Amino acid sequence: MNLKQRIEAFVKLGEFLKQFTTVKIEKNNNSDFNNLFFDAFEMQINRAQEFNGWFNKPNVLKAFESWSEALTIENLNKWTSKYQFDRNKSPKNIAIIMAGNIPLVGFHDFLSVLISGHNVIAKQSSNDKHFLPLIGKFLEYYHPYFKNKITFTEGNLTNFDAVIATGSNNTARYFEHYFGKYPNIIRNNRNSVAILTGKESIEELEGLGEDIFQYFGLGCRSVSKIFIPKNYNFENLFKALYKYNDIINYKKYENNYDYNKAIYLMSLFKLQENGFLMLKEDENYASPIATLFYEYYNSFNNLTKKLALENESIQCIVSNKNHLNFVKFGQTQHPKLWDYADGIDTINFLLNI
Repeated sequence: MNLKQRIEAFVKLGEFLKQFTTVKIEKNNNSDFNNLFFDAFEMQINRAQEFNGWFNKPNVLKAFESWSEALTIENLNKWTSKYQFDRNKSPKNIAIIMAGNIPLVGFHDFLSVLISGHNVIAKQSSNDKHFLPLIGKFLEYYHPYFKNKITFTEGNLTNFDAVIATGSNNTARYFEHYFGKYPNIIRNNRNSVAILTGKESIEELEGLGEDIFQYFGLGCRSVSKIFIPKNYNFENLFKALYKYNDIINYKKYENNYDYNKAIYLMSLFKLQENGFLMLKEDENYASPIATLFYEYYNSFNNLTKKLALENESIQCIVSNKNHLNFVKFGQTQHPKLWDYADGIDTINFLLNI
């Protein structure tokens, strides 16, 4: 199967996923795959929260919707066009150890390995292990080529040539110890930040709300901290974020809000809060659920230099100052296929094993 055919397979997958959106789930009667797969996908979407309390239906559908938008012929061709895919290279077995913090978080690695012509050996997180096997079955049905390309395992990883592993800072050290002798990409904790100037529009601040609250703030692309100028007026920020106030009605989020608020108050920390989000001045990047850290800055240029020095802790930066280097407000959860986690070019890695 050549690159063009592999791209066509994922375009078909993208078209199938378009039936599952945040607006509605609607079966397209013209799809050749619906008799086998539509009901199975819909059932897993409806049951996802039983297996992982953070995977509520809107967030799962958001993940499906995002991937359906990414898997177009235009996007896939643009993504792959910058690389030289060597048809003569024999496929390698690539072990992928996946995180489970947001729905389908391991899909980009899965896609990258298969689009490169290699074989996937996937070890999924117990928090997110029901969607990718269905996608694998879809691809196998689309073309028998994929039958020998995709393996899922819950046991020890064996017979692999390279590793892509994602986890916490602690598990990353474990991965380094066990997989350091193989070609590898090992990712650890990262967080995303936003730089505010005080001149943002309400629409931009509402977009920031999506960057903060989507997936309950559990993704590495979720904004967990903002940098603000001295004497920043929080009024417009709180006004814009109010549209997300329903999040407090989700029990797991509410429990985290109440718990963290109690801890902060007992520790006599100074807080600003609006009933569903706490703002705490803190130099750290990783904030707890229902908390947004903030830090003051004096100079935009000095701040960007500081963030550049600390880039190993940062996934992406939101700002309206420079869209070449920064992400626009409201776009952190809409990465392009070529927006690689930790800035490591996965395809280049896979093509040079």
